[in-house]
Amino acid sequence: MTKKAERSLKDKFALKSNLLKEALAEFLGTFILIALGCGCIAQSVLSRGALGGAPVITIGFAMSVTMAVYVAGGVSGGHVNPAVSFAMCLTGRMNWVKFPVYVLAQCLGAFVGAAAVFGVNYDALMAFTGGEFQVTGPNATAHIFATYPEEYLSLMNGFADQVMSTAFLLLGVFAIFDEGNLRVQKGLEPIAIGLLIILLCSSLAMNSGCAMNPARDLAPRIFTYLAGWGTEVFTAGSNWWWVPVVGPMVGAAFGAGVYILFIELHHAARQPRREDAQLDKYELADMAEGKPLQGDYAKPFP
Repeated sequence: MTKKAERSLKDKFALKSNLLKEALAEFLGTFILIALGCGCIAQSVLSRGALGGAPVITIGFAMSVTMAVYVAGGVSGGHVNPAVSFAMCLTGRMNWVKFPVYVLAQCLGAFVGAAAVFGVNYDALMAFTGGEFQVTGPNATAHIFATYPEEYLSLMNGFADQVMSTAFLLLGVFAIFDEGNLRVQKGLEPIAIGLLIILLCSSLAMNSGCAMNPARDLAPRIFTYLAGWGTEVFTAGSNWWWVPVVGPMVGAAFGAGVYILFIELHHAARQPRREDAQLDKYELADMAEGKPLQGDYAKPFP
């Protein structure tokens, strides 16, 4: 494609609204998260463990988060999770006006991602289930798309599980991006988040699968209801469905608050670097006009 044609295409189709750009990024990022993450679960379940298992699901889901954040992060921040968006708004890092738009985009992305998993694995699903989609039992397949509790788990214990796991998630995310702390090198944040997901899934996934994301759980659950699993997707586990929706929101607020109160609030005021203070009126004028800085001034500021 020539530069002229590319410019013409951009002029015709490029969005002008920043909020719409961010919404599209959140939609695509969450779609990737579910299509690849739940795809790992589908491969493991439908092969009866021959092509997967807990390690594959843990690493695969973590890498799907990493890829989702790489795809959306530069545009929207790569939240791909209403709990993360909620924490960002609660702590003043994002305007509340954006919150419903982000959540809607994330839920739609998760729903379409679940549909993609269903479509790609349709023949395998039919062979595995004989055409009867079950929520519980030895041939259950609903847990490919959403989380369900173990039989021993009470709603109270499950709620505490979701609060704790999401609190740790936000603690980690805030630390990864904290300029006043060690902070991960720019561009490596999605990898650090993926490693954090591996840790959380390795330590807090036994009870119910470590959802930590209302969109990741609710939207695919709605899809399974529409696709033939029926109302049991909401009633199973003593009406479990609301726990991975409400629990992560509470946990996100708690985790963000703990990080700010214990760490961020106590950062010393940052002193400007010596070379920053040496910028004279000529360099400042160049910056204002958008001209590139020369020499030491061309180095990125922390």
